[in-house]
Amino acid sequence: MSNDVVDAYGISQQRLVDWTQSFVRHPSPQTELFESEPQIQSFIADTIAPLVKQLELPFRRDEMGNLIVEIGPRRGDRSLMLMAYAMTHPTNRMKSPFAGEIIESGGARFVRGRGVSEQKGSLAAALGAVKAAATNLTLNGSLVFTVSTAGETGRHDAAESICAAVGAIPRAAVVVIGTTNRVALANKGRIDIIVTVKGKAAHSSTPWAGVSAIEGARRVLDKVLALGAGSNKHSGLGQATLTPTSIRSWPEATHTVQDEVRLVFDRRLLPGDDPQAVFAAVAAAADIGSPWSVETTFGPFMHPAEAAPDGPLVSAIRRGCEGVKLPSPPTFYSHGALDAGYFHAKGAEATMWGPGDMDQWHSEDERISVDELQSGARAYFGLIREYLCN
Repeated sequence: MSNDVVDAYGISQQRLVDWTQSFVRHPSPQTELFESEPQIQSFIADTIAPLVKQLELPFRRDEMGNLIVEIGPRRGDRSLMLMAYAMTHPTNRMKSPFAGEIIESGGARFVRGRGVSEQKGSLAAALGAVKAAATNLTLNGSLVFTVSTAGETGRHDAAESICAAVGAIPRAAVVVIGTTNRVALANKGRIDIIVTVKGKAAHSSTPWAGVSAIEGARRVLDKVLALGAGSNKHSGLGQATLTPTSIRSWPEATHTVQDEVRLVFDRRLLPGDDPQAVFAAVAAAADIGSPWSVETTFGPFMHPAEAAPDGPLVSAIRRGCEGVKLPSPPTFYSHGALDAGYFHAKGAEATMWGPGDMDQWHSEDERISVDELQSGARAYFGLIREYLCN
């Protein structure tokens, strides 16, 4: 660590690099087990928890295995949550995804590995900021730092579990994730709408003896896509979207008229959209009638979010960055759906913000720059100081 760069707030660049490498080297991918995936639970238990203990930060884990750190006095009018994620995108085609090596490009140094630009780099930065705050600041409100077992699930279960364990919804929440250092002023929500079409199986040599669920699914697809996502438009997010994302049929046998097809539609939501009304409209369009039977199910769901550009949270982020000699971060609008929507729906201010290039998410060469790790930690520290000390 002889070449370490420690800033005026005690944030060590080398320490952040070491943490980020260790996070990458412990795989925690999305699987069909979601938050219960053993590698995710182990990442928190065997990598994050010992580190938090070493840093002498008080922590506990809730019923889902989420890790929670709380420091500062509890006050109903002043509380801030930084929510980081453990779960990453699967390996896919990335080579050496868990090596956590240091690479050089364009005169800069980067940590490379799966999840490093999306979840794990910003996780390291937020942890560095929380430790610096615990060491250097006298907080006038509650700071909650949490590592959620989610990250790629498309639902709010882990966030709900965390808030139940804390016993309160924070006044402000930042979803700690790589946003190319931009502050999200709004993001879309999402419903997965699952449509199951049932017919009657028969041998394909006598198709008239059956009722093809594939033909029924084609009709459902035509009717639902003709419905579209409506004409509502948001000034920053544009229009909602309705996209088929999956189709499967059964039985998995040759020469057989299929008797069941399942389609999944991704319906994005704008702030103010009524998710139940959206679902009901799609279900009505999918009901194609005899000779098929159709069942439509409300699947995984996430609320949309919106933050006022001049509201307390975004203003605190801006002033906090300027207070630690960083430029005021730019803003953007996200078509993705994450847990900011949960907090927004509960009456809190919320945004997504953090170091890590969004264009690197899920890529085959995912990386984050060493300098960005340190500036990201300093930015989070500036927010904590501005929101909870002034």
